[in-house]
Amino acid sequence: MSKYLDKSIIELNELLKTKKITPLDLVEEAFTKIEQEKELNAFITLNKEEALKEAKELENLEVDNLLFGIPIAIKDNILTKDLRTTCASHMLENFIPIYDATVIEKIKEKHMIIIGKTNMDEFAMGSSSRTSYFGAPHNPWNKEKISGGSSGGSAVAISARLLPLALGSDTGGSIRQPASYCGIVGMKPTYGRISRYGVVAFASSLDQVGPMTRNVYENALLLNSLVGRDEKDLTSSKKEPEDFTRKIGQDICKMKIAIPNYFMSDIVTEEIRDKIKEVIQLLEQKGAIVDYVDIAYLENAVTLYQIIAMGEASSNLARFDGIRYGHSKENPKDIDDVYYGSREEGFGEEVKRRIMVGSYILSGDNAKKYYDKALSIRSDIRTSFLKTFEEYDLIIGPTTTTTAYDLTEPTDPVKTFFDDVLVIPVNMAGLPGLNIPVAFSKEQMPIGLHIIGKPFDESTIYQLASFIEKELNLNLNPKGSDEDE
Repeated sequence: MSKYLDKSIIELNELLKTKKITPLDLVEEAFTKIEQEKELNAFITLNKEEALKEAKELENLEVDNLLFGIPIAIKDNILTKDLRTTCASHMLENFIPIYDATVIEKIKEKHMIIIGKTNMDEFAMGSSSRTSYFGAPHNPWNKEKISGGSSGGSAVAISARLLPLALGSDTGGSIRQPASYCGIVGMKPTYGRISRYGVVAFASSLDQVGPMTRNVYENALLLNSLVGRDEKDLTSSKKEPEDFTRKIGQDICKMKIAIPNYFMSDIVTEEIRDKIKEVIQLLEQKGAIVDYVDIAYLENAVTLYQIIAMGEASSNLARFDGIRYGHSKENPKDIDDVYYGSREEGFGEEVKRRIMVGSYILSGDNAKKYYDKALSIRSDIRTSFLKTFEEYDLIIGPTTTTTAYDLTEPTDPVKTFFDDVLVIPVNMAGLPGLNIPVAFSKEQMPIGLHIIGKPFDESTIYQLASFIEKELNLNLNPKGSDEDE
């Protein structure tokens, strides 16, 4: 089998422009790889017939951009017209959308080819992708380990080199955490950078789509194609699109970087802290200024996230009532049985738990007591970050407190949230954050560095990330050095 998809986007673009390969070659290779690695369970639905058809049609068009003809995977909570979108839930097991999300329209404008919909935690609720109705995806570095979540399938697809590009969504770390566990680059852009129109809502004030890729340049390139104001999403920013690759390759000398003390406390394993310290030493040797700082409320972020996210989830998921679309109970006794029965059968345990807690949070006086108070402190978290950014260009730390753990480890709802303790504050503050692989554990599992930037300053994040990537030059192919990255 050919190994075109092991090549960089730039190399593929040149091959496509010179007609040495066609989009069909790339699509066929992607489906072959997916079939060979089907035990990874990265995909819920494949788009094979349509993707092959589109690849053949593209042969007659001029290659007009770097992403032309490149296969891409889409997290299964992003609506794709005429292609099943399940949110990894029995509730939407047979749901076929009648329109595309805005990000899908943008992907199609660039003539990227959608290969399929990736596995995830049900309705994006979880941090291991084990709440999926279709079973958990497996980590390519060790198939007995979790992939992370909720964008686990997208992370697995990129890590296993099934294809070069994928979309995930990030509500409380759901791009960056699985990116860390699987050894890939994952970016959660500034809230509002990318339209949420057509993305099935979990927590509307936190959700954000982002790119997941093999390397930093390709991540920035994909982000270029996704951003822009969308009148169909009132939370989308009016910021003009920009070239996020423009700072890649620039020096980091004199760059000022902050490390929150909380991020390097004993909540993180000693092995990960030691690896992050090695990166810090590298940055200092190259002329960066690195200081440890205190940022208020970081230790409260998970608790506040639970209140806000579960409250908003209970409201957003109220639309799944067994009447308009989604799973509906057969032979109900009455209208109450339609509602109760459909939701009881359609939702998994984690989703039901969050709906119940969220409903309590928003009921009566509790909304003011819990939800409104959480929003107020959330504003204080953002202010604390922005104050730090008055003096520093970027904030860094570990992405996760541990490396990926065993799939068989018992599920603990509390641990589920604390898996994301280092990444949740970024969502709370609406900031951009990126994971980049920087090391491996003794078990040869990836360890990620979390880079946090000022609002709408993704380009500076990419500047530092590309520098680290070049200096470390890690082999991030789970199959070893026999295949070029």
